[in-house]
Amino acid sequence: MILPTAQSIKQQRIELGLTQSGLAKRAGVSQPLIARIESGDVDPRLSTLRKIFDAFDQSEKEKICVRNIMHTLVVFVSSDESVDHAVSIMQEHGYSQVPVIDNGVPVGSISEDTFVKSMAEKKTAVISKMKVGDMMGESFPAVSPEADIGIVSTLLERYPAVLVLEKGVAIGFITKHDIIKLLHG
Repeated sequence: MILPTAQSIKQQRIELGLTQSGLAKRAGVSQPLIARIESGDVDPRLSTLRKIFDAFDQSEKEKICVRNIMHTLVVFVSSDESVDHAVSIMQEHGYSQVPVIDNGVPVGSISEDTFVKSMAEKKTAVISKMKVGDMMGESFPAVSPEADIGIVSTLLERYPAVLVLEKGVAIGFITKHDIIKLLHG
């Protein structure tokens, strides 16, 4: 059996993104004790180590990776397609917004809000024949598949969706609805 070292405890704490205070609070011990354990000044009791490793386990379970909740099938339209086609795609898949991707590169987004705003200015028949590129809004922000859900949650406060890119290629899509589903189970 290999016992943890002061360095391995510190390293695991840092990998989990915990501060000494955060770990101390989760483990039910003081921050100075965590600092002394990590510096090697004190040999902790077995019960204290158990509390620390229980806190590590709890923290690992709470960390949610983008890859685990994204939609892996990326539904998108290109800027040269008609708005009518974009509406069909969105209705077929039940999305209220989709990214606009040309030759694998995200160039914008289109949403139900975009269509509704346009209908106040133009006739429906005119809008249906327009190109997506003439109506699209800014591109959704992008994150890596290994990003923490906290980053995505912050982005979703401002944007309706977030793209997941791997090596420059869109592989996923996350919406506010996906985050809310996490609360239920």
